[in-house]
Amino acid sequence: MHPRIEDYALIGDEQTAALVGTDGSVDWLCLPRFDSAACFAKLLGDEDNGFWRIAPVGADRCARRAYRRDTLVLDTEWETEQGTVRVTDLMPQRDQAPDLVRVVEGLDGEVTLHSVLKLRFDYGSIVPWVRRADGHRVAVAGPDSAWLRSEPEVRSWGEDFGTHAEFTVRKGEKVAFVLTWHPSHEERPPLVDPYESLRHSVEDWRAWVSRCRYDGPYRDAVVRSLITLKALTYAPTGGIVAAATTSLPEEPGGVRNWDYRYCWLRDSTLTLGALLAAGYQEEAEAWRNWLLRAVAGDPADLQIMYGVAGERRLPEFELPWLSGFAESTPVRIGNDAVNQLQLDVYGEVMDSLSLARDSGLSAQPDVWALQRALMDFLRDHWRQPDEGLWEVRGGRRQFVHSKVMVWVAADRAVRTLERHPELDGDLDGWRALRDEVHREVCDKGYDPGRNTFTQSYGSRELDAALLLIPRVGFLPPDDPRVIGTIDAVREELDHGGFLRRYTTDDSDDAAVDGLPGSEGAFLVCSFWLADALHMTGRTKEARELFEQLAGLANDVGLLSEEFDPVTGRQLGNVPQAFSHIGLVNTALALFGEDGAG
Repeated sequence: MHPRIEDYALIGDEQTAALVGTDGSVDWLCLPRFDSAACFAKLLGDEDNGFWRIAPVGADRCARRAYRRDTLVLDTEWETEQGTVRVTDLMPQRDQAPDLVRVVEGLDGEVTLHSVLKLRFDYGSIVPWVRRADGHRVAVAGPDSAWLRSEPEVRSWGEDFGTHAEFTVRKGEKVAFVLTWHPSHEERPPLVDPYESLRHSVEDWRAWVSRCRYDGPYRDAVVRSLITLKALTYAPTGGIVAAATTSLPEEPGGVRNWDYRYCWLRDSTLTLGALLAAGYQEEAEAWRNWLLRAVAGDPADLQIMYGVAGERRLPEFELPWLSGFAESTPVRIGNDAVNQLQLDVYGEVMDSLSLARDSGLSAQPDVWALQRALMDFLRDHWRQPDEGLWEVRGGRRQFVHSKVMVWVAADRAVRTLERHPELDGDLDGWRALRDEVHREVCDKGYDPGRNTFTQSYGSRELDAALLLIPRVGFLPPDDPRVIGTIDAVREELDHGGFLRRYTTDDSDDAAVDGLPGSEGAFLVCSFWLADALHMTGRTKEARELFEQLAGLANDVGLLSEEFDPVTGRQLGNVPQAFSHIGLVNTALALFGEDGAG
């Protein structure tokens, strides 16, 4: 049986990440970065595409697993007739090279374990040449080299183009394995001590978590979400990837499979808000600085997403040799949505930079000049149709959310000048633009007969992004049009008590994304619903919805992009930053007065 998305836990070193299944197998790992080619791609194929499993001989699924408190160190325990054993997985914060450390410890009795390592570089397509050297197994293929060693050394052998080892541990005995990657043209990097790496990782993560200001209800879920966001951060630049994976399906067996190992601008304000509110000023500043570098240049060239270092070219292509998760093809690398026009990102960037300024983040030169250039572009182009924040591939429309975010851009520019009159800017012109956009949205994007804003001008369809209207300040929460929109979205986009992003049926008006099939409930949208209910005074309902959403996390507290209420399964790429950002922000909104430190 193919693993489920929720079977996986995340480990990482803040430059890349691996997914570890309940069967003890590492089925996904890209080296050396989040967006590099995978050397373990079983997640999207089969065993011939690369994995590394350590488990008791004859065992299937583990008995239990959990992260060590307030860390990203994963403990997986197995109970057998012969005894009990624990496998601890981690990726220590790297000094020079990425290391995957797996420590096996006997807890009771005497247990024999089997390790199978199949390295397959370039997304599972390249079988490396493997040799012995200085007590290591060394794998080389093209630009990639990986070294495997154990402490104490255990006997290993080659079989079926893989490296096998079998060993026995008794109570109190330990065996540590370390897999280290480096460019094949360079010398082997210095060896890390696996046991010291484990100790330091635990200490470092707990020291980081101790900075969290939140101490209210659901603190464990909030902390786990913050740790996950930290793990999805590319430390050298501060960029935060949307997820650690590509092509996990939004519909099993369908084609809605996308690469999320990049940094989206749409996440920027929500991410900044979550980090700042939780007490992580340094991380917020790193994200803001990444944002400034990424968007620097001609405002007309602003993209919706970038690579972890701000790369602009993310060409999309398919990997035909991978059968896909649950036979969901194609498997895609890169993302053509990078070429779309999404006017909402201008509002998100303006809002983020306004929030950063108001929150006291360190001043950066030329930020205001950049914001003025963005406003000059919007003044001339805001009337254009676009693809909207969901990256639809069914053609451009006059999306209401996009226009609302244009209003946000103008509003934040006006507020900045009002608070900082020493800055130069067209205050009257931006006020006029703000008023004009507001009038048009209320006239063309609102259906008075149904008392709701719509997905796009002239459409009857709805969009969960409309729930952000009160949050961004476009209209106050008690405005009848806001309340009507919340109720309409809640009713028409309901999916088992949660929310879809938009309708995906086959009607002409609803074929907005240009794709066959459908998708599950989009988790961040359901968090937005909880926020909107709270803002409109329905806090009891909001808290009940939040409790349901928090309960969708898997056994180690991770959320994917979507959820299928019919099958009870997670869908989409995992772990999803947007979902965890939603959890943090909603918890802070609902319980912040009780839990702010």
